[in-house]
Amino acid sequence: MTNVAVVMSAAVLLDAILGEPRRYHPLVGFGHVAQRMERRLNTGDETPTAAQLRGAFAVATLVVVPTLACALLMRLPGVRTLIEILVLYLAVGHRSLREHALLVHDALSRDDLPSARASVGRMVSRDTADMDASRAAGAAIESVLENGNDAIFGALFWFALLGAPGALAYRLVNTLDAMWGYRTPPYLHFGRAAARLDDTLNFVPARLTALCYALCGRTCTALRCWRHQARAWESPNAGPVMAAGAGALGIRLGGGAYYHGRWKERPTLCEGCDPEKDDIVRALRLVLATLGIWIAAAWMTTIWSWS
Repeated sequence: MTNVAVVMSAAVLLDAILGEPRRYHPLVGFGHVAQRMERRLNTGDETPTAAQLRGAFAVATLVVVPTLACALLMRLPGVRTLIEILVLYLAVGHRSLREHALLVHDALSRDDLPSARASVGRMVSRDTADMDASRAAGAAIESVLENGNDAIFGALFWFALLGAPGALAYRLVNTLDAMWGYRTPPYLHFGRAAARLDDTLNFVPARLTALCYALCGRTCTALRCWRHQARAWESPNAGPVMAAGAGALGIRLGGGAYYHGRWKERPTLCEGCDPEKDDIVRALRLVLATLGIWIAAAWMTTIWSWS
């Protein structure tokens, strides 16, 4: 494999300079293909077992084919490093996450709650119409913390382990989980394979992310919240990430929220103050500090291997 630290640094730098492609993003195209396949296979009139099998077939097809294509392209002479940098750049969404979160912060700074709600709505799946300023800030922070793992560190982890094909497969599975992983009637059975596979792939990266959040913030509080509160969260991976992140920042996250018009009870994370607009910036700094740890660890491993 090409030097991991070099590729990671180049991909992260490219993301910082260019951000996500505004047009013709491969993941957007992938999403359109996934939607067409879902319309064909998720008919809603099959048994739960049949729906699960169709969902598993869709996930396998949509993930394996691009991953194999990536692995084959890397065999071409002279393009391996370029492909690795390009794939990892497209898999990492740090700048996009920051831009979306700052839109919420800037709207709240102007006391423009309708704009803040609209911006939060582009980050989370819950209903935003009745959010006050604190809830809008909290929702943005939860998205920053969780997507720090999903959109950044998970991809870096699987790249370090399996190269560009690993990062690509992870990001595709994560995208399918975001599309189909809801426990609502249309996806309860069809989306199970995507959700379970995403949980499996995120198990280690999520806990490394939670540990780094703890190290970069209020460590003791973060570790205590992770230990005592994460298990109550519905997602086995988002729980550690958000509990540790809330503890590291010393703010209260979680709590009930409306999803698709229905109130959903959620546990409270940490025991700090209610989130405010400036805590969004603090959450972004926490993710950036964690990214620094990951890049530094990659370079330290490289230097150690050279000695």
